[in-house]
Amino acid sequence: MNKSLLDVIHSSAEDLHDAGVMDLATLREFDALCLPPVEKYTASQIKSIRTHIKVSQGVFAAYLNTSISTVQKWEQGTKKPNGPSLKLLNLVAKKGLDVLA
Repeated sequence: MNKSLLDVIHSSAEDLHDAGVMDLATLREFDALCLPPVEKYTASQIKSIRTHIKVSQGVFAAYLNTSISTVQKWEQGTKKPNGPSLKLLNLVAKKGLDVLA
């Protein structure tokens, strides 16, 4: 198994925490450093995510806890998702809609 450098560092931090040498707050800082980057999507990529999972704009909006109008604007490119919405799009793109159910 090939582990990335961040995986190795994180594993070492967990071992230090388990040994009582590192506190939980510091371990959580390592957790945050090891989060995958949040990808930004173009309008066509957002539409592709939605059509790939075979849902309407209304259903997609309901799962993302946003309005149909917002999804339409994302897909038209007149508005860009950010913050929690962008994170949810990343999760759906990587793991499917069931991750939000």
